[in-house]
Formats: sequence, structure tokens, C-alpha cells
Amino acid sequence: MAQGETADPAGDPTGATAARPGRTDPVPRVGRYRWLIIALLFIATTVNYIDRTMLGLLAPDLTVELGWSEDDYGNIVTAFQAAYALGFLVMGWLIDRFGPKIGYSIAIVIWTIGHVAHGFASSVASFMAARVLLGVGEAGHFPSVVRASSEWFPQKERAYAIGWVNSATTIGVILTAPTVWIFMVWMGFGWRDTFIYTGLFGVALLALWLWLYSNPRESGKVSEAELAWIEHDPPEKVARIGWGKVVRKREAWAFAVGKFLTDPVWFLMLFWLPKYFASTYDVDLKVVLLPMIVMYLLSDVGSIAGGWMSSRLIQNGHSPNFARKITMLLAGCCVLPLLFVTSLENMWLAVVLIGVALAGHQAFSSNLLALPPDMFPKRAVGSVIGLGGFAGGVGGMIMSKSTGLVLDATNGNYTMIFAACTVGYFIAVGAIHLLTPRLAPVEDVPHAT
Repeated sequence: MAQGETADPAGDPTGATAARPGRTDPVPRVGRYRWLIIALLFIATTVNYIDRTMLGLLAPDLTVELGWSEDDYGNIVTAFQAAYALGFLVMGWLIDRFGPKIGYSIAIVIWTIGHVAHGFASSVASFMAARVLLGVGEAGHFPSVVRASSEWFPQKERAYAIGWVNSATTIGVILTAPTVWIFMVWMGFGWRDTFIYTGLFGVALLALWLWLYSNPRESGKVSEAELAWIEHDPPEKVARIGWGKVVRKREAWAFAVGKFLTDPVWFLMLFWLPKYFASTYDVDLKVVLLPMIVMYLLSDVGSIAGGWMSSRLIQNGHSPNFARKITMLLAGCCVLPLLFVTSLENMWLAVVLIGVALAGHQAFSSNLLALPPDMFPKRAVGSVIGLGGFAGGVGGMIMSKSTGLVLDATNGNYTMIFAACTVGYFIAVGAIHLLTPRLAPVEDVPHAT
């Protein structure tokens, strides 16, 4: 690093710690174009989650209007989860094969069509069909995010970058309510037209993605110093790992197990929290926005802080193995307050405890998503994320179906469901450690020819 350079926001915004004893290879101020890519991915994630969350927010009204039972709604959510899970396997491969620019463009087109199709649905079966299209398309999102992050960020700041993108999931959730209000209350549209016209968000996103995204060397807008920083990690030990070899690697299954055990918690919160608050506190979250804003802003803090923590630990000389796992373990502890939520009569205390749990989940997720680039070459990251996304989707599908059945059997009591959510994070850290004790890059596959 040249004399006089200071650290950028991923390290220390003041540069004051650059010479601190024990600090290794501080983040240099070499340019910021890579953060524009993160801003683009942030916008993409926001649109993705508005489209994903809208049905959950409208579910209390649609349940009355269309006469759904809890099990009917569970089946609709399960259809999304099944398509989302299977879509990951295809989309992960597609993104590795064609790269994130083309692969993600295809994903955006598919999920936007699925989102608009909700406006034409009437029966449970037709809503399930719309959710299938949405799920297949949205399965391409996180493989693209992580693949793009692995192209644009070195290991030392990758989790921090992913943390910012991951925080947009909750921004999307927060913005869903005012989006619905604008279209249904202020503009006077019905729910069908609201689904149709919000499809324009996907059209705008596709145009932005095709215009702005490329890899660092092809962009023509990255300085030599920033490009050197992006590419300063040691050379990858292998060039590419095909899908057939990915599924035989225990490192890939370490990631998949983590997704299987923890993704269902996030899906539960997305699809069932509006119904929980409506039934428990008689609060409509698309009208009373503050509880949703508080919960999901807390989760944003967790997403960014979790990514920052492991990145800072690595910058201060700790191994990625220690940094990722200790951060995930601490994040799991933050989910434990869910154990007490259903015993609370005070809605705002419940909001805070759920928000802390969501923050723990997002901190865990930011680090979990950073694991595949830690272990696999860039051209295999999409496939590994796809395998993990498939596992997470299967877990979410099981959770959605089980939630509907449990609520029908217990007259809407969430105690057992929230208790089950708290244990998965600790089992996941243990499984990841058993399957990849050193979190080392894969070595035993020959170079592609």
C-alpha cells in the first residue's frame, strides 16, 4: 500500500487504525466502483423481496375474500418453496454457465412474469401456479448476488459487502407495506391491479442490470489500483468444478446443511408474521407500519454488523474459519428471544424481541453466504449456492406446510413453531464445523482444461 493511503469504509473510515499493532493488510482507499455494484445488487434485492412479500402482507384480506383455510395458505406458500428449491439447482448452474449478467437477467424475467400472474389468479391452484413461476425466477437471485460479490470483492471484505446486500431483503419487506398502500389506498387500485402494475419494478430492474453490470476487467470503469485490490487474494487452486463434483464435496454440503436449518426461519417470518400480528394483536401491518419497520430495521443492523464483524476479524489477523464461525455462533444466540414472544401481551416488547431474532438470523446469513467463495472457485459458486438454496427451499417448504398444520391443530398458537426456530442455528454451526473443520479451499480436483 502506498504511503499515506487510508482505510475505506469496509475497514476504518478514519484510517486511524491502519498502523495498529496486530492489524494485517488494512483495506486501502483504492477506488469505490465495486460499491456501486453493491448498490445495484441492493436495489435488485429490494425489488426481489417486494415481489416475494406482497402476498404475505395481503394474506389476511385474501383469506377472508377467497375463503382460504390456514392449510390452503400453507399450500400456496409451499408451492413457492418447492419451486424456489428446485429452481436453485437450475439457476445456480445457469449462472455458472453464462455468468451473472445473462443468468440474472433470465431470472428477473421469470420472476416478474410470476409476480404479475398473481393479479390474474383466483383459485388456490392458480395462486400456487403464480408462486411456482415466482419461485423459479427468484431462485436465481442469491446465486447471482454471491457470484457477483466473489467477482468484485476480496475475501477480507466480502462478508461485509454481502451483509449490505442481504440487508436489502428487509428493506424490501419494509417497503412492501407502503407500496401496497400507495397502489391500493392512495391510487385506488384493487389487489389484482396492484400485482400487475408493480411488475414494472422488475422491468426497470432488468434495464438497470443490463446497462450497469459487468465483471471488473470488462467494466472499463475500475482503476488499476482497485482492480489489484479486488484480485489480491491468492490464486484459486482450481479453475472450475462441475456440478457432478460439487455435489460430492462435503464443503458444499456444509453450506447446504446450514441453509436447510436456518432459511425456514426467514421464510416463516416473511410469510406468517402479518398473520401472527393480525391474530394476536389485531394489527394490520399494511396499515400500521411502525412494528414492521422496527423489526426489519433491527434485522438490517444484524445483517451489516454480522458481515462487518467477520470481515474485521479477518483484517485483524484471524483466520476466515474462526471469523465466520464465531460470528455465526453469536448470531444464533440472538435468535433465542423467540422463545419468549408468545407469552407477551405487550405488542412492542414482542416487536423488539422478534427484531433481535431477525437481526441474529441476518448476521448468520451474511456469513453463511460468504462460505462458498471461501472454499470454491468463482465459476462454481453459483452451483454451490444453488445446492444450498435447494436445501433451504426444502427446509422452508417443510416449515410452511408444518406451520399451517400446527396452527390448525393448536387454534393459531405459535409457541411450538417459534421454539423450533431457535435450535437450528446451533445445530448448523456444529454441522458446518464437522464437515469443514478448517474452511479451507477445495484442492483435490484437477484444473479444468
